[in-house]
Amino acid sequence: MTMTSKKTYERPVIKKLENNMPNKFGTRTIFEPISHLEGQAVNDLIAKYGSPLFVISERKIRKNFRKARQAFETRYPRVQFAWSYKTNYLDAVCNIYHQEGSWAEVVSGFEYDKAIRNGVQGNKIIFNGPDKSETDLRKAITNHSLIHIDHLDELYMLQDIARNLNIRPKVAIRVNMDTGVYPTWDRFGFNYENGQAWDALNKILFSGMMDLVGLHTHIGTFMLSPSAYAVAASKLAHLAQSVLTKYNHEIKYIDMGGGFASQNTLKGSYLPGSDISPSFDDFAEAITTALMNSDYRPKNPPLLILETGRALIDDAAWLVSTVLANKRLSDGRRSTILNAGVNILFTAFWYDHKITPAQPFTSYTEDTAIYGPLCMNIDVLRESVTMPLLNKDDHMVIHHVGAYNMTQWMQFITLRPKVVLIDEQNKVHVIRNNESIDNIRSLEHVPDHLLNFE
Repeated sequence: MTMTSKKTYERPVIKKLENNMPNKFGTRTIFEPISHLEGQAVNDLIAKYGSPLFVISERKIRKNFRKARQAFETRYPRVQFAWSYKTNYLDAVCNIYHQEGSWAEVVSGFEYDKAIRNGVQGNKIIFNGPDKSETDLRKAITNHSLIHIDHLDELYMLQDIARNLNIRPKVAIRVNMDTGVYPTWDRFGFNYENGQAWDALNKILFSGMMDLVGLHTHIGTFMLSPSAYAVAASKLAHLAQSVLTKYNHEIKYIDMGGGFASQNTLKGSYLPGSDISPSFDDFAEAITTALMNSDYRPKNPPLLILETGRALIDDAAWLVSTVLANKRLSDGRRSTILNAGVNILFTAFWYDHKITPAQPFTSYTEDTAIYGPLCMNIDVLRESVTMPLLNKDDHMVIHHVGAYNMTQWMQFITLRPKVVLIDEQNKVHVIRNNESIDNIRSLEHVPDHLLNFE
């Protein structure tokens, strides 16, 4: 008589599943297991590169970029994308966008230096943000970069530098405005409605020390309303026409910033992001129609610049993780602990990330809380999600993690993991190594009197 292992008992359960619009029973939340990413087995990736592990798809990045570019270029004659470094500034990622023809958009001296080291020409770097030091501005002016002025103190500093260097900086101003979406992002740039923007333009043009080449706005983040961009484009075009009328000076480009929503799902959203997030075509139609219908009529159409970040890369990356343990909470709910926490998945604070097992599972499911490994109560990846029963050492795939997690992550309690890129031939490349204790200690110094103790 042969001995067979005893199968795990699963109590019978009846659950109504809906496969269309939500009703009181909700929608089906269980997905097929994701055992492979871009042709690579999740188990093999973890065995070779460790867990947790960020996995990025070069094929998906290029596909997203070309789709966005096509949406705008088929509607407007002059379009230029500028990759948002703060979204994901790993060099390999940035260089994919640069190979596709994207400029660089940076918001700090650190990011500026990164773009220069990546080989981006100075005149193809857009320098945004409120924190530009005198050293940063001198470097940007010397490299003929496009400087977007955020406040008057920066404007006055630029004038002094331009006078000392005897170089005319190429500048734009950032404009904030009421687009019908609240709260208004009015902490950056000059306000349109109260006259701040026009006052800044007058100061630039009257000084005669700088070349005013553009107007810029960035109306918000994870924007779900294309019509808000139409309002913003119309207001920038009106400003450009006012400059042309008063000074006979043409604005060369209008920069609409970024903020397009990705396919991720915001916490508290009734419907998944894949159902409610506008497409690139939706945003392109709103922006380009507003520009072409505006009263701005220079000799040549202004260049339209987009600083799209999140929508281009969110769905091009995954975080693969391993189950550490399961336990029951005091209210009886099931909880699963993964070895990836909010220290490397910062966006778990505002997204309900899709999470799927990486191996086959049974049909039995429970309402589950998913936690990370940190010894902190805030380390919650999902407060509540319908999941199958998972065992220790099972693997999980967390979706849509490409934006901000690899720039806002932090070394807290655990070290940051490897990042791999799967190229278009399905070959795997390590594009960032995991940290070690030596990386951390190399930045520390212990005074001599603290070296020894019993």
